[in-house]
Amino acid sequence: MVTGQRGRPRSFDRDAALDKAMLAFWEHGYEATSIADLTASLGISAPSLYAAFGDKRTLFDEVVAVYGGRYADFAGVALAEEPTAGAAVARILREAAEIYTDPAHPRGCMVISAATNTTSQEVAQALRERRNAGLELFESRIRADMATGALPADTDARALARYAGAVLQGMSQQSRDGATREELEAVAERALLAWPGTR
Repeated sequence: MVTGQRGRPRSFDRDAALDKAMLAFWEHGYEATSIADLTASLGISAPSLYAAFGDKRTLFDEVVAVYGGRYADFAGVALAEEPTAGAAVARILREAAEIYTDPAHPRGCMVISAATNTTSQEVAQALRERRNAGLELFESRIRADMATGALPADTDARALARYAGAVLQGMSQQSRDGATREELEAVAERALLAWPGTR
């Protein structure tokens, strides 16, 4: 007699399920992705989904963490590895053009697009905080360059960080609207012309 048949099947692959859920949320956003959509994508029943992940919000939080580690860490890596903020932002924008248009997954940035039209203030706030944390990283790197003289001392660090963030967010939306990698690369190069000093 086989025991333990209730709940998730023994062959349940949590990582694969998270990947499928991530693609659903990335493509459609938090609000438009229903439990029915998720169970269809994951190939499990609603009770199995709840047993594995809790509610939709808890699953989404886990998906955002997976997404951040797999697709969104390129910005943090560039900020840590490049010698200046300008070089890091140049790398980030160029890599974003590639990542946001990669046909292997939905277009754009999930952290930017998933909260579109959501009625969940908690989800909107959580994603807003992640985006703002990215801006703070930009600003911190810019201020470090001001301290070393790599950027002029009178640079408006906050405005420059928001500028970089605005370009990234715009590139994400334009990729979802059909912009090609080459078009976004051209946007990145044009945006970098506004960066103070040399890169």
